[in-house]
Amino acid sequence: MKKTMKKPHALKEGSKIAVISPSWGGPATFPHKYEAGLSQLKKAFGVEIIEMPNTRKPAQWVHLNPKARADDLMQAFEDSTIDGIIASIGGDDAIRLLPFMDLNVIAANPKVFMGYSDTTTLHFACLKAGLTSFYGPSIMAGFAENGGLFPYMEEAVRRTIFTPSQTLEIETATEWTVTQLDWSDPANQSKKRPMHQSSGPVLLQGEGIHQGKLIGGCIDVFPMIIGTSLWPKAEEFHEAILFLETSEEAPPPDDVKRILRNLGVQGVLENLSGLLIGRPGGNVQQLDQYDIAIRSTLSEEFGLSEIPILAQMDFGHTDPMCVLPYGITAQIDCTTKKLTLLESACTI
Repeated sequence: MKKTMKKPHALKEGSKIAVISPSWGGPATFPHKYEAGLSQLKKAFGVEIIEMPNTRKPAQWVHLNPKARADDLMQAFEDSTIDGIIASIGGDDAIRLLPFMDLNVIAANPKVFMGYSDTTTLHFACLKAGLTSFYGPSIMAGFAENGGLFPYMEEAVRRTIFTPSQTLEIETATEWTVTQLDWSDPANQSKKRPMHQSSGPVLLQGEGIHQGKLIGGCIDVFPMIIGTSLWPKAEEFHEAILFLETSEEAPPPDDVKRILRNLGVQGVLENLSGLLIGRPGGNVQQLDQYDIAIRSTLSEEFGLSEIPILAQMDFGHTDPMCVLPYGITAQIDCTTKKLTLLESACTI
C-alpha cells in the first residue's frame, strides 16, 4: 500500500473528544456502563468529553436513523474545536452510514478516530479518505473495563495517540480475558474479570523480517464492505500487513476460511507482506482451530507459505487490547515474534 496518509495531531490533556454511536445505541441501553467508560477515560487522560446529538438516543431510534448517526460523525470531523473521536461501542450496521458520509470532510479535517469491531467500516472510510485512524478500544468495551482500566490498554493508548514516538514495539499483554459479565447488572461494574495467562504471539508460518502498511479489522465485517466504494482494490494491498480478528459471535473457523478465499481470489492475499491474527473473541476453545484454518487457507489453497502469519495477538475482542494505526509502516520479525511500528502515527 503506497498511499501517503494524513496523520492526526496527537491528543493531550484537555483535548476535546467527541463520542459517537455509529452502530448500536449502547449508551442508552446500559447507561451505567457508558458512564463508567467516560469517567475512566477522563480520569486517565484528562480529556474533555463532547457527546454528539444522537449518542445517547434509544437503541431502536439509533438503528432506524443511520443518517443521524452519519451526521454525528460528519459534525464531529467538521468541528474544529474537537480533537478526536471515539466510538461508544460497535454493533453490526455501520455500513448503513455509507450513503450519508462525505469522505472529503474526513480528508479535510484530520483528527484521531478510534474504535473497533463494526467500526471497521468507518476505518475503511478514513483509509479511503487518506487519514490514519486507530483500531483500538471503544468507550463501553475498553474504557469501561470492570474495576478500572487495564494498565496494558491504557499504556497502549497513551503511547500511540498521546505521546507517540518514531518507533513503537507492540508489546504482549501478560494476561487476557474473554469472559463477559452481564452488563445489565450495575454491580458487575466493580467486579474484575477472570484472566488467562498469555503465552505470547504464535508464529504460524514465515521467516525473516517483513515490513508493510497496516490495514485490517474485524473479519466478520468484511463481507459488508467488500463490493462497496470503501473496499480497496487488490493492488492497494501491495506489501501491506493485514490484521484480522473475529467478533464475540465467534464465527465458525470455516466461515473465516471462506472470507479468506474471497480475499485470495481477489488477489489480496498474494499482495501481502504479512498477516496478523488477533486472539479470537467469544470462544477460547476455537483458538487453535482458527490458526489451523488460516494457515491452511494461505499455504495449501493459495500456495502462500512464505507470507508470515503472527497469531494470537492482543487486538480485537479479547481484553486488554493494543492499538493498531491504519496506513502506518510496521515490521514483523519472525524470529522474535515481534510487531513494531516504524513511524509515528500522529504529529506532535
